[in-house]
Amino acid sequence: MNTTSLLTTNALAFIGLCNEYCSAIESAGQTDKEPFVKTMLRLLPRIYIAASDLTDNEESFQEAYIEPVMDEELYNAAQQNIAAIMGEDDTYLEVFEEDMKYSDTPIAANISEGLADLFQVFYNFVETIKEAPETTIADALTLIKEDFGNYWSQILCNVLRALNQTYHNIA
Repeated sequence: MNTTSLLTTNALAFIGLCNEYCSAIESAGQTDKEPFVKTMLRLLPRIYIAASDLTDNEESFQEAYIEPVMDEELYNAAQQNIAAIMGEDDTYLEVFEEDMKYSDTPIAANISEGLADLFQVFYNFVETIKEAPETTIADALTLIKEDFGNYWSQILCNVLRALNQTYHNIA
């Protein structure tokens, strides 16, 4: 009997970190700025490392799909809770925006929007795999790894930079 798992230790750690991130965002309304920023600074680099170390599922078992289960109301609630926590520190200047090449004026971004965008990615992922078979989880991990390189790794890095600046300026 072959009991080889498709899920590596790193994949399981990534899943756990995504779940922990979602819990932190869902409870953001009950925390203050400093502990919230510390939590994000602790989680985001670990998520980045775990995501970049995910291995591709070389033998796809089915058409990978991450169900978009997060609704607009939950996204907006998360974004607004984070904006309230961050206050005036929510807005930062974004230098890695594609439109920046063609602009004479700085482009502003929001920590709350970036964290809510990441929340949407991780929430949809966690909800999709919650009770899925291992083959579906392995496929979803391959898909989120692709999405990491194409989309959300840049958001994570940009928000991490802004959170770092905020953390070192908290009085």
